[in-house]
Amino acid sequence: MPVFNNSYVAPQFFILNGIPGLERVHVWISLPLCIMYTISLLGNLGLVYLIHQEESLHHPMYFFLAMLSVIDLFTCTTTLPNALCIFWFNLKDINFNAYLVQMFFVHGFTDVEFGVLMLMALDHYVAICYPSRYATILTNPIITKAGLATFLRGVLVIIPLLFLVKHLPFCQRNIISHTYCGHMSVVKLSCASIKINVINGLTVALLIGVFDICCISVSYTMFLQAVVSLSPADAWQKAFSTCTVRKSATIITYVPAFFTFFTLHFGVNTIPPSLHLIVANLYLLLLPPTLNPIVYGIKIKQIRDSVIKLFQGEKDPSIQDK
Repeated sequence: MPVFNNSYVAPQFFILNGIPGLERVHVWISLPLCIMYTISLLGNLGLVYLIHQEESLHHPMYFFLAMLSVIDLFTCTTTLPNALCIFWFNLKDINFNAYLVQMFFVHGFTDVEFGVLMLMALDHYVAICYPSRYATILTNPIITKAGLATFLRGVLVIIPLLFLVKHLPFCQRNIISHTYCGHMSVVKLSCASIKINVINGLTVALLIGVFDICCISVSYTMFLQAVVSLSPADAWQKAFSTCTVRKSATIITYVPAFFTFFTLHFGVNTIPPSLHLIVANLYLLLLPPTLNPIVYGIKIKQIRDSVIKLFQGEKDPSIQDK
């Protein structure tokens, strides 16, 4: 595989090297990834279809859940097929512009997912603390605007990162030990100063991740204060059950995300590179897309009932009369 001959040029392609040190078991690693990807496709497509078809699910909570499923589908579909090509067929080359496009989807849609989780936490807060005004506060136009604003925020913050990477020199270095196109993975190959890239990456993380998790934490704190005032035991149980579901989705997304972010930016040497890469793949490509529809499908009664109704079907009254 040739490398760049010029000493100070923009690259034409990169080589995504998979998981170094585990090349012999790439095929075996790919099997659970492929299974989880199939589950995530079926689960998220089924959830979006269910929410679209069932009028009983035409409420803000489920609209936000549909947004989350669509984002998960886009994120894993733009990255995992490329990873499987590396594991199965040793197809490691990727054009520089294609790298930037995938990087845009990876980081942009991850940021959008954080925003949707924040909207879901705020929806939960309004539902518990202002139940009588819930329908007037979270109207369809408001939901649409909130979803659009979250999408635009995730897209706009990633554009400066793409611009900075586009103008970095790489000096005969084009091999990346990863399975997908990440920001810091490519920035570390540059032979120029990457200080401004690191600062921009940290700024985006603070603007998106830390801000959203603070809003989610405040929302759940106020929610718990409101729950204390609920007197019936079933009200407590229902409120905490819903809260547990949403906190599970938040933990599934944020904990591996912060682990990956800090190990990439601050180079934690005690963590084996192979472990970091496996966690990064699981967090970004598979854990949220695979587990979110399962967690919501099992824990939320309305979704369970709608699934049962969909599979059993409505009995035709004319058949019953006969």
